[in-house]
Amino acid sequence: MDRVQLVLLGLPILLFCSDVVTLFAPLPPAGPEPDKAPHAFQPGDPSAADASAHVEPQVDGPGSGTTVDLNFCASCSYRGIAMTMKRMLETSFPGIHVVLENYPPPFPKRALSKAVPLLQFGAMATLMAGDQIFPRFGMVPPPWYCSLRANRFGTMASIWLFGNFAHSFLQSSGAFEVYCNGQLVFSKLSEQRFPSELELQELIGSRILDSQIVENLEKDLVLDYADADDAMTD
Repeated sequence: MDRVQLVLLGLPILLFCSDVVTLFAPLPPAGPEPDKAPHAFQPGDPSAADASAHVEPQVDGPGSGTTVDLNFCASCSYRGIAMTMKRMLETSFPGIHVVLENYPPPFPKRALSKAVPLLQFGAMATLMAGDQIFPRFGMVPPPWYCSLRANRFGTMASIWLFGNFAHSFLQSSGAFEVYCNGQLVFSKLSEQRFPSELELQELIGSRILDSQIVENLEKDLVLDYADADDAMTD
């Protein structure tokens, strides 16, 4: 084989090995938590002005203490919708914490998506060097190979386009899942649609109201127990 054929054969093997290592590699350990304690600065310290400029102001509003997770399909180009929903929630409920995360597809689809590049480059290498590959296995090039090789560049373009389409399809989950304080409030996978801004605002607002009611009830119970203890002591 010449150098071009060796490259075409070695490249898919290298990509396959790297994909397998990436797929089954353990997650990196979490980094240490940043020190959130306030640092004392000496008067006249020039770093005090820089530090104060980077301190984010604490917003106290109806959304304080509430975390909303927007898990969306990044490969489906849903990031724009997620950003719009994030801005709407932050405007409607000051103090709310909105987290955007990718919702990955199931493991079988992820594993198949890793095999698509290997199949692409393997098919191209076979198309380019099939005259030497088939005889090495004691085989005669089949008729379908001869017909595909007659239109070699058109076949390679088709392999590349269909492979990219399959890879994109396998990496997509089609999800837009909304969680409020860890509880699912809307699922595109179940509803087969996106939530409207007004609908999502009402869902999150009702969750915030329920949590505030529960918090007030807990405070009242604590006060009642404290009053009962004081009365028994007296």
